[in-house]
Amino acid sequence: MSFMDLPFYHGSLSKKACEDLLIQKGKNGSFLLRNSESAPGVICLCVFFQRIIYTYRIFQNNDGYFKIETASGVEEEVFKTMKDLIAKFEKPNQGIRIQLRFPVMKETASKTIRTSQMEEDYAEVEDRDYVIVLPSRQENTSQRSTAESISQHNRSTIYTNLRRKY
Repeated sequence: MSFMDLPFYHGSLSKKACEDLLIQKGKNGSFLLRNSESAPGVICLCVFFQRIIYTYRIFQNNDGYFKIETASGVEEEVFKTMKDLIAKFEKPNQGIRIQLRFPVMKETASKTIRTSQMEEDYAEVEDRDYVIVLPSRQENTSQRSTAESISQHNRSTIYTNLRRKY
């Protein structure tokens, strides 16, 4: 399985959209993977902790193995798969600010981004600008009139049929 198939890999998600997404999630240890905007071929591990987004660069070498930038003094480690790398940093005290706890999945992300985009689009719209849309009285009246006409027709037919019998 390629790291691109991981449900928390967001591809070319922008830094701003990533930050918005993690801040909206709002849980310490929330994380996702995205492509770096500034360094082609580099993957960013973005982690939320106390309203700050920490970004760690992940490099893939020619053999396909992964290496992550961590705090200085932490021994550099190489991982065969991205899953192995993520599994290591799900444990505390591994050289990043907080352990990885809550993956932010792609599907959730797209819904959230659409919602936040819609909120931005309507941010300047005031309540007085909204119009309540209800069926007009005329529609209700015409529907009622049709129903009453059918009902009246049925009563007339029944009355006529009864008169014929007796």
